[in-house]
Amino acid sequence: ALYNNFFGGNNNTAEGFRALKNSRGSDNIALGSRAGINLTTGSNNIDIGAPGVAGESSTIRIGTAANQTATFIAGIRGATTGSGNAVPVMIDSAGRLGTVGSSRRFKDNIKPMDNSSEAVLELKPVTFHYKSDTQNTPQFGLIAEEVAKVNPDLVVRNDNGEIYTVRYEAVNAMLLNEFLKEHRMVEEKDFGSELARQQKAFEAKFAQQQKQIEALTAALQKVNDQIALSKPAPQLVANP
Repeated sequence: ALYNNFFGGNNNTAEGFRALKNSRGSDNIALGSRAGINLTTGSNNIDIGAPGVAGESSTIRIGTAANQTATFIAGIRGATTGSGNAVPVMIDSAGRLGTVGSSRRFKDNIKPMDNSSEAVLELKPVTFHYKSDTQNTPQFGLIAEEVAKVNPDLVVRNDNGEIYTVRYEAVNAMLLNEFLKEHRMVEEKDFGSELARQQKAFEAKFAQQQKQIEALTAALQKVNDQIALSKPAPQLVANP
C-alpha cells in the first residue's frame, strides 16, 4: 500500500494489498485489496473495494459492477426527510449517482413543447409484475421497447445500447403539456359559448325593446289621431 506516497503524494490512507500502489495524488483513501490501484495523479478520492480511475479526483467509488450486483444501505427506507430542498437521486448506466436540476441556468435551447407531446397519446399503459418479484406485486407502467417505437428520446439505454427503462419524468412533462393544450381548448370553447349566450340575450333584449318601441309608436299615433278629431271644424265668414 502507498507505494508512491513518498514520491509526491501526501495525506493518503490505504489498507490492503497494493492499495493506492500507483497514486501520486494526495488525500486519497483506499480500503481493500488493489483498492485505488488505478489512481495516478488524482486527489481527494475514496475507493472501497474499487480500483478507481486514473487521473480522477473528488470521486467516491464502492465495489465493482463485476463483483457487486446489489446494494443495501440502512437508515434510508422509512426515514422521511422533511426538508423542503430534498430531491430525487438518479443513477446513470455507469453507476454514477446524481440529481436532475431544473433551473434555467442548467439548460440551453429552451423552447415551447408545442405538439412534441402528442407522442404520449400513442403510448399503451400496461399492468405487469417483475420476473424477480416472487410476490407478483401488481405493477403499472409502460414497456420501454414499445415506447421507443413511439419516441426513442423517451427511453434510456445501458452501456451496451440495449433499451433499459422509460424516462417517466419526461412522459409526465408531456402529459402536462397535453393537459394544458386541452384545457386551453376547453377555455376557448367555453368563451365562445359565453359569447353566443350573450349574443342571444342581447338579441332577445333588442327584440323586446323593439316591441316596446312599436307599442309606444302605436300609442302615440292613437293620441295624435284623437287630438286631430277633437279640433273644431273651420268656419267660413263672409266678407261684408
